[in-house]
Formats: sequence, structure tokens, C-alpha cells
Amino acid sequence: MLVRMLALALVLVLVLVLVLVLVLVLDAQRGGHQLPPMPLPVSQRRLTIVLLVSALIAIVTASGDPAWLPAHYVAKPLATSAILLLALLASNPVSPRYRQLIVAGLACSLVGDVLLMLPGDHFVPGLAAFLIAHGCYIGAFFTQSGRSARPIAFVGYALVSATLLSSLYPVLPAGLRLPVIVYVGVITMMAATSATWMLESGVEQARRAAIGGAWFVVSDATLAIDRFRVDVPYRDLVVLGTYFVAQWCLARSVSRDTVIRI
Repeated sequence: MLVRMLALALVLVLVLVLVLVLVLVLDAQRGGHQLPPMPLPVSQRRLTIVLLVSALIAIVTASGDPAWLPAHYVAKPLATSAILLLALLASNPVSPRYRQLIVAGLACSLVGDVLLMLPGDHFVPGLAAFLIAHGCYIGAFFTQSGRSARPIAFVGYALVSATLLSSLYPVLPAGLRLPVIVYVGVITMMAATSATWMLESGVEQARRAAIGGAWFVVSDATLAIDRFRVDVPYRDLVVLGTYFVAQWCLARSVSRDTVIRI
């Protein structure tokens, strides 16, 4: 019990530190100041090492074994935090507004990570946190692609989502049907708008965003199928692996740099 409480305390401290960083950054941008350039390649290398190690630990310790819970409680939010900092400190950003929205989405994702991994049933609050995160991502993509739609992107993702919902709906608890339907609709919009930006511009950062959106759909679909339908082999590897890749791609879409300096 003491170890678990210490792990939770570390998570809370981590969240508070990130909130403080976000407040300082947004305040600086409102005042017309620019973020200091990120020392390259040292800072990216260190953050990438933290991300890789913590993501691996998070995946290995995700089985629910009580002996591994403290490590999981620290590693999972730490991995998302490293991704957030990669976006926050990225050099040559697409635009200040785009970075703000992506970082806000990653911060909401961090809250969702904490809610979904804690003991007890925090599924709906965690879902809500990721719902807001996807709203931030959609807003970010709209700042780059405008409001025009590419039917192929929306139709393609709509078909995938409709197939998933038709499989899940009969087995969903009555109280979760509406939240799940809303969430599926929003993540479909997120993935489709990222694909629209890629189809419109063809630039590298749009391609990263579209790849991130696609992997996010894979991760959440796998999680939903495993939770409500059938056990998915290697669930933790598939769900968390694709989740971290998706978030990393979204964070990488902030920078115009075409070379990943690691």
C-alpha cells in the first residue's frame, strides 16, 4: 500500500509540473515571446531515451500484477510526458497555435492515462479526457487544412468506425453506449481531418499527423475489442505500442524539420 501511494504521489507531482510548464509557455506566448530553441541533438536524444525506456517498462508491467503496478504507474505517464515535451520544445514549429493545440491534446492524454490506469472504474472520466484531447487535435489540424473535406478520408474512416460499432454495440453496457458512440465519432473525425491535411498539402508534418491518427484508431479499436468483445493476443503490446507511436507521430508533426535528430 505504501509503495502504491508513493507511485501515485509521483504521478501527481509529474502532472503538476507539466501543468506549470504549460502555464509558463502559454503566458510567454501571449506576451509575444518565443520559446528558447531546443538544444539539439542532446535534449531530443535524452527525451527519446526516456520515452523508449518508459514505454517499454509500461508495456511490460501492464499485466495488472500488483508487484508491477508501481513501475507501471510511473512509466506510463512518464512516456506520455516525454512525448509532450518533445512537442513543447520542438524546433521550427508549424505555427504557435498548432503547437499549443497539440501540446494541450497531449496534456489531456496524460490525464486520461492516469485515470485509466488507476484502481477502480475510471473508464468514463478517462474517455472524457481523451475526447477533449482529440478535440484539441482536430482543432490543430483545422488550423492547417481549413474546413474543406476530402470524402475519401471521411468515408474510409467512417466505414471502419461503423464496422467497429456494429460489433461492439450489442455487448456494450447500456450506460456506456452513448459515451462510446460519441468517442468513436470524435476519434473518427480526428483521424479523417489529419488525413485530409495530408491529402491537401502532402507536407511531411501532415503525413506524420495522418500516421498518428491512423495508429490512434488502431490502438483504441484494439482496446475496445479486448474490453468488450474478445481477448486480443498480446493486448498490452498492441494497445500501448500503437498508442505511444501515435502520440509520438502527433508530437513530431509540430516541427517542420524533416530529419529526426536522435
